[in-house]
Order: sequence, then C-alpha cells, then structure tokens
Amino acid sequence: MTKMKRVGCLLSITMLLLLSGCASIGPSTVARDRFDYTTSVADSWKRQMLLNIVKIRYGDAPIFLDVASIINQYSLEGELNASFGWSFPPNANNQRVGGSGRYYDRPTITYSPLTGEKFARNLMTPVAPATVMSLVEGGYPIDLVFRILVHSVNGIQNSFGGTARMRKADPEFYELLENLRKNQMSGAVALRVKKEENQGALVMVFRKRIDKEVAETAREVRRLLGLKEGAGEFKVVYGSAPTSDEEIAMLTRSIIEILTDISSTIEVPDEHVTDQRVTPTMEPEGEGIKGPMIRIYCSKEKPGDDFASVPYRDRWFWIDDKDYRSKKLFSFLMFVMTLTETGGKEGAPIVTISAGG
Repeated sequence: MTKMKRVGCLLSITMLLLLSGCASIGPSTVARDRFDYTTSVADSWKRQMLLNIVKIRYGDAPIFLDVASIINQYSLEGELNASFGWSFPPNANNQRVGGSGRYYDRPTITYSPLTGEKFARNLMTPVAPATVMSLVEGGYPIDLVFRILVHSVNGIQNSFGGTARMRKADPEFYELLENLRKNQMSGAVALRVKKEENQGALVMVFRKRIDKEVAETAREVRRLLGLKEGAGEFKVVYGSAPTSDEEIAMLTRSIIEILTDISSTIEVPDEHVTDQRVTPTMEPEGEGIKGPMIRIYCSKEKPGDDFASVPYRDRWFWIDDKDYRSKKLFSFLMFVMTLTETGGKEGAPIVTISAGG
C-alpha cells in the first residue's frame, strides 16, 4: 500500500468514527431505565412493607423510607488523534494513530424518611368510613375490606391481633360479612352522597327491586345490625355505636392497627417465643375469611420462589409466590397505605435521566 493510500484509509476510518459518535445514546436508555427503575422501586416498596410488618410482630418500631427522586446521568466521550510523517530515506517513515473513550453511568437516588408529627398522626388516624366504602364501590370484596379495615359495625366486633386488646370476632361478624358479600355480588347495595345541612353524608342504599333470595340476605343484614326494617337508606358514620336504627356506625382501624393485626399471624421460630423475644402466633379461627389474611412464613434459608422476602434476626420472612390470596391482599394493603396522606411525601418519585452524548 502506498503512503497516500494509507493516509486516505486512515482519514476514512477517522471520519466514520466521528460520524458514529454523533448518534445520541439518550433515546435508547428510556425504555430500559423506565422499566428497570419501576421494577426496582416496586420490589423495594414490597420488601419495606413486609419488613415493617415483621418488625411490628417483634415489638420493633416501623420505619418508612420514601424514594423522593431518581436522577441518572449518562456520558459518552470519545477522542481520536492521528499523525503521519515520512521522510527520505523510506525507512524513516512513521505513522501514529491513537484513541480514547470514556463512558459514565451516574445514578443519584434521594431518600426521604417519613417522620414527624404529621406522619405519626396519619399512621394513628383511623381510615375514614368513606374511604372504606369507596374501596367497596371500586370492586374490592366487602368481606375482605371489612375484615382488614374495620373494628366493628354497629357494635358487632371483628377479631384483632394486637397484644393490648387481642380478641376473637363475634360470631355475628362473619355472618354479617357473608350476607354483605352476597348483597354486593347481586348489586343490591349501593352508596351515594346525600347533602345534609350543607355537608355530604355517606348513605348506604338497599335497592327494592331484587329477587327473593337477595331480599332475604338484605333482611338478615338489617336484623344483624339492628336497622329499621322498612327503611331503604342508612347513614354511614364513624363510631362504635349508632344513634338510631337508621344509622350504620363503623369503627375503622388506623394503618398501624391494620399492620399490627396482619403481623399477629406471622410464623415465628419456637425458640424466639421461648426466649420471650416475641409473643406466640395468634391461632386462626378457621379458614378463608376466618383465617390469616396474609400468610407470612419463616425459614432459616432464603426461599427460592417468593413474592417478597426479607431477612430479620437471622431468619427469612416471606410470602409464597404461589399463594395468590396472600399476594392480592398484600398488594391491597400497600394500596390502602397510599390512601393515607403522609408527612414528608411531596408526591411520587421523580425520575430524571440526563443522557448526554
């Protein structure tokens, strides 16, 4: 190859490298980073929720750490240099080609601990009855919603796993849930907001045009709650006891009470109970709605097929990925958590990706 041809070849290679460097790397990172960060944030959220439930089981304080922002910066830099020279005689000719490149991936994630009076107050504040009934109207089974979020309805007590006031449910409570579920599935019960003294009051309505079987369950609901037989509308209020037979008093739970109740059925090692590190596991009253809402297992080894798992006190606590009911209720619990306003959270995590070419 002659000297001029070599020079031309090197110049061509240089031009190709420069042109390829003009292509932006930003668009190609969007699809990858968007879903990767979504998956990572979701997985960490599940593990944080599970860990806090386990900590409450052991008498430890729950701590929530929010992902406030995610900033990722990409940088791709390239440099190419070349020099050519020749002289006579020919053995004095020399050519030099050099290049360098640098690639940076710099994620910056900001965490914000959820603390302070406002956050503590919201953990302790009972979920509003309107929120409970909105979840029912949104399609969640009323028996599961009441079992998790409600202490009592018109004085009929739900079970509770808190050590300070642990109790079994009144037999009428499960009977009430069964009849309410039948009414919900038939569409015989509806909710609406009724204006009373310039305020919106939540009203539960029993429809009149229903078949005999559904009408019987509606009468049974009225009987259990001590409601007026001929009335079709009942005001829903917060409280432990109604003031009339046309009112449904719902004593709801706070977030911390919900987590405490769920934690009471977690499996724990026998030696931890013997050493009084933790109280014995609450015995279930039966299966289905009477049993544990979420089954959380304990093992020495990390599970191989888990929906969520966390290490704590030299053990692994986990939810089986094959346990659909527990997974669904755990996701529901996380959704309920988002319905409560928390101090220190300004909104959903902001993901900023700077992709410079």
